[in-house]
Amino acid sequence: MASSLAITGLDAAYGSVRVLEDISLEVRGGETVVLLGTNGNGKSTLMKCVMGILRPSAGSIIATIDGTAHELVDKTPEEIVDLGVVLVPEGRRLFPKLSVEENLYLGAYRKTARAVLARNLDYCFEVFPVLAERRTQLAGSMSGGEQQMLALARALMSAPRILLIDEPSVGLAPVLVRRTIDKIKELRDQYQLTVLMAEQNFTQAIRIADRGYVIVHGKIAFAGESPEALNNNELIRKFYMGL
Repeated sequence: MASSLAITGLDAAYGSVRVLEDISLEVRGGETVVLLGTNGNGKSTLMKCVMGILRPSAGSIIATIDGTAHELVDKTPEEIVDLGVVLVPEGRRLFPKLSVEENLYLGAYRKTARAVLARNLDYCFEVFPVLAERRTQLAGSMSGGEQQMLALARALMSAPRILLIDEPSVGLAPVLVRRTIDKIKELRDQYQLTVLMAEQNFTQAIRIADRGYVIVHGKIAFAGESPEALNNNELIRKFYMGL
């Protein structure tokens, strides 16, 4: 049974600085939904709220997994990960002085993932052959594209049901951005994931998105029910195409 995510009326702030206001969005089971917005509009803050890193001041975040609804707002990050909601953070956040394999082992934090650690490790090495070749190499010595592959693989090691991906294209050359986005689609299909991806590279993001939202100054400015709707939206044309 596919998992889903529903965010309703979410407000969040850093101290007195309000960042998110009345955010509502939905990621249905098995979908890839893209959250589009330029830097500073609240995409990463929304991800932090879902993961329990930042507690919102209002609103609800419901993750439905195997038919059971879980309110995430009052849960710790550890409890949220244990449910199968996992984040690939912006900037990758690897352990640079640990090897590729050690980083992957650290991804298998939750009990469910530890029970299938060997299987998931084999799967990661199958999906990302370069990681198998470099399993003893220090993560910090890898290229940006290789590090992004490792960050995605580390998330897979946790046996996720809902995968959040924050700005996967940051710091990558255009050809690597395309490969990374393609790999996210491949993982969703093979692993039967539900994906929420925050991204500012509009052209690449909508290649794999089922639907999407545009966030401007901490508010949802547009909800597109298809890639075509996003592509024809005036906000998109203004912010991403200069039209």
